[in-house]
Amino acid sequence: MANATQAPTIIKKIKKGGHGGHHGGAWKVAYADFVTAMMAFFLLMWLINTTTPEQKRGIADYFAPESVSRSSSGNGALLTGTSAATVGVEGSGQLAAKTALSPPKDASTEGNPATEESEKAEHEAAKDAALERAAIRLRQSIQDMPDFAKLSRHVLIDTTPEGARIQLIDQDGRSMFEPGSAEPTPEVRTLLNEVGKVIAEFPNRISISGHTDGENFSGPGGFSNWDLSAARANSTLDILREGGLPDDRIAEVVGKAGADPLYPENPYASANRRISIILLKEAPVLPPDL
Repeated sequence: MANATQAPTIIKKIKKGGHGGHHGGAWKVAYADFVTAMMAFFLLMWLINTTTPEQKRGIADYFAPESVSRSSSGNGALLTGTSAATVGVEGSGQLAAKTALSPPKDASTEGNPATEESEKAEHEAAKDAALERAAIRLRQSIQDMPDFAKLSRHVLIDTTPEGARIQLIDQDGRSMFEPGSAEPTPEVRTLLNEVGKVIAEFPNRISISGHTDGENFSGPGGFSNWDLSAARANSTLDILREGGLPDDRIAEVVGKAGADPLYPENPYASANRRISIILLKEAPVLPPDL
């Protein structure tokens, strides 16, 4: 028999709940966050692989510090607001005007080939960025036009080694100029007026060229494709000058007939009939007295 003075032994039974009560639903939240992050990652990889180099440069320039406004003013449109420059974007939706593309040389770096080469590369990069912003500005200006849906198929905007280029092209059944004439349609005249406003914001000179397709054309008095393309380029110049483009901004106005087709594999394509306006990758020529 047990000792009567020994304390009694108490056995306590604890009933445990199920696993669901112990873990709860926290793992579901963590798993959902993980799946969302993976989806975002793969979506980012897909976007990087599908965008062109020009689009990537445009996105990079848009988010660059020099193109981000430090003020909350502006009308909220693309590339608007007041910039940190002296002459900035002031609510009208227009990019800062006549910004110098090349900073002055530092006298202390002259004579050093490595430094001069580095400066040259920086200047070229600055010019490329400025031209890409000009192309973005041109696209935005055209998108804001009331007849954008009608004109969008006739406009090509890109950057080339020469500069920012806008091309007005014909489509099947719809021409930018009256057939066999240098007179533009009313829509093209309106479009050229908008293009002229954007061009006026930059100091670069411009090149204008007229193009036809490869089909032989013969008008009154032996008027040929060469004459027609040159006449259309001159007509384009007249419209831009009416909008305030000064003569010292004009580098060249040429007619190329069908010698430089947009689609070389199909010289008779309607899109080969076009006007090309290039905002050249150079600073403007200064007057002799400056």
